[in-house]
Amino acid sequence: MSDFEQLENVEYAAQIDLYHAAPAEVQAAHAVEVFSVGAATCLTCRGFEPASIFRRAVGVGTGRAIAEAELDDVLAHMNARGRSYVVPVAQHMEPPALASWLEKRGFTRGYAWMKFRAPCEGFAQATSQLQIRVVGADLASEFGRVVAEGFGMPPAIGPWLAALAGRPNWVCVVAFADTTPVAAGAVYIDGEYAWLGFGATLASHRRHGAQGALLARRLREASARGARVAVTETGERLPDRPSNSYRNILRAGFAEMYLRQNYVSPSA
Repeated sequence: MSDFEQLENVEYAAQIDLYHAAPAEVQAAHAVEVFSVGAATCLTCRGFEPASIFRRAVGVGTGRAIAEAELDDVLAHMNARGRSYVVPVAQHMEPPALASWLEKRGFTRGYAWMKFRAPCEGFAQATSQLQIRVVGADLASEFGRVVAEGFGMPPAIGPWLAALAGRPNWVCVVAFADTTPVAAGAVYIDGEYAWLGFGATLASHRRHGAQGALLARRLREASARGARVAVTETGERLPDRPSNSYRNILRAGFAEMYLRQNYVSPSA
């Protein structure tokens, strides 16, 4: 498997497992679904935005070239849900005509994401007065609440995110100011690759070094579990977009790898 495929697949594996982790009440209330179409996986739900995170057809053109008829099968399944969604497309995906196939079907370019990578070893402890702790089921609800609030998501998503704390392959970390949870993040480990996500800080404690400390701790935790390559992504740098997350990732020692476009369905 190529390095590009590994960089993509660890992210997709984490997202698919997130959907499998959804508690029964969340699945029922928000129609959380994982459905495979060939090599692609359709991740759908309702009531949560943006579509670029919560409704995605992943693995399209990764690992092997997708046929145009197979792409139509993927799109038919997503279209049947009646909500906007995205198909991520990077320059390495096969066939090269994939983007033009989507554009021919009315898809438009959305907000692209930059993919980053870094070695898991060799990172020094970031400076912060906050206490960084790995949390399990005992503080799962706090983890979910902080991530949801930090990203400005509805509180209803908290229990879904909380299901990751203590789940196999996941390490969830929380930053505390004294005894108050103020920031959080997670890492999903799949063999030698680890995906970092859900890094969020409450508005009251931003610019206190929380995300740098959380990134460093997650890298150490991933390395201790056998991972050697860390992967993450955030929205591309644009003049009219905030770039705090982008700067934090670069500051932590990650290198830019490639830009991946989010093709948005015509129903958006």
